[in-house]
Amino acid sequence: MGLEELPSKMKAIQVVEFKKPYQINDVDVPKDLQPTDLLVKIAVASNCHTDSMVQQGVFGAPLPQTASHEGSGTVVAVGSGGEAEKRGFKVGDRVMIGLPLHPCGKCGDCTGPESQTQYCTKIDGHVGVTTNGCFAEYIKADSRSTTKLPNEVSFLSAAPLACAGRTIWRAILQAELKKGEWLCFVGSGGGLGHLGVQFAKALGLKVIGIDARDEGISLTKEYGADVVVDARKGKEEAVKSVQDVTNGEGADATVCISDAPTAAGLACAVTKMHGTMVQIAQPDEVVIPFPELIFRDIRIKGSLICSEEESQAMLKCIAEHGVTAKTVPFKGLDKIEDLVKLVHGGKIQGKAVIVVDEKQIEDEKKLGAKF
Repeated sequence: MGLEELPSKMKAIQVVEFKKPYQINDVDVPKDLQPTDLLVKIAVASNCHTDSMVQQGVFGAPLPQTASHEGSGTVVAVGSGGEAEKRGFKVGDRVMIGLPLHPCGKCGDCTGPESQTQYCTKIDGHVGVTTNGCFAEYIKADSRSTTKLPNEVSFLSAAPLACAGRTIWRAILQAELKKGEWLCFVGSGGGLGHLGVQFAKALGLKVIGIDARDEGISLTKEYGADVVVDARKGKEEAVKSVQDVTNGEGADATVCISDAPTAAGLACAVTKMHGTMVQIAQPDEVVIPFPELIFRDIRIKGSLICSEEESQAMLKCIAEHGVTAKTVPFKGLDKIEDLVKLVHGGKIQGKAVIVVDEKQIEDEKKLGAKF
């Protein structure tokens, strides 16, 4: 099917005014493809905490802005010139959408270590954040950041993996631990956390999960954390619980996923001296008491999604180890209000997603998609 045979209009969930509810609008199908571009028919699109930040105007996205930066679907067209084909993409491929759109290809991040390519600042934007996203029937994606799906990985899992999965996977890599060492997650029972617990176990790490919600604690236990700590018992009790299972030292590294004001400080406190704390939560300010840095020498790192090779490694891990994303599916773009109500209610376990195209979900079953 050529571009001319595709519909000219599609439905899209959009931010049309900051701090106001979403609107469902009829918009143009994005057929203006550059040589590296893919046009993808969306199967599933996922909600992320960052979506609320976009809606609040944190990133200053141009309006109207189609929401959601987490999506999966099937390639229906590729840009002319053969660049996408050289990267191995063709019509019919099942893919996980990449966030960066049109990196420059010339800066130090683009030409430096492959693991830093997602940091290019000279891009057209990030889909669903500063350019149109996945809460639509079609999306324009960049083949340089989009990843083909193994047959074993389903669209339902792949959509939240596009950001949540990539983000927590790279955070674990940034911890630089060896098999048998202790990794702690602060905020272990949310959309990123439950994936992180599974990834860490698949990589041979011992896992401590800390959460402050009944739902989060339950999910942390369900997905196999070795130790689960209730943050509501206070900082001292959390530190003691972690030290009790780590010979009095603390976790070898900790990933902070919670944006609670005290979360980063707690993440440092439960980490052993000279250990690493990887910060991926995005509060307005990251607050860390100075003794954690000066007297305990905790090393702080940030991390941003994944490079292409890191994304491929994540999907390979999922296919081999059966990592699954817990999702709460809503059928149809018109269910966005129901999704938002559930997410903002604070009781959700896992990730809320919208099934945009049920036929793709049915068709992938023939391939053996099971995770």
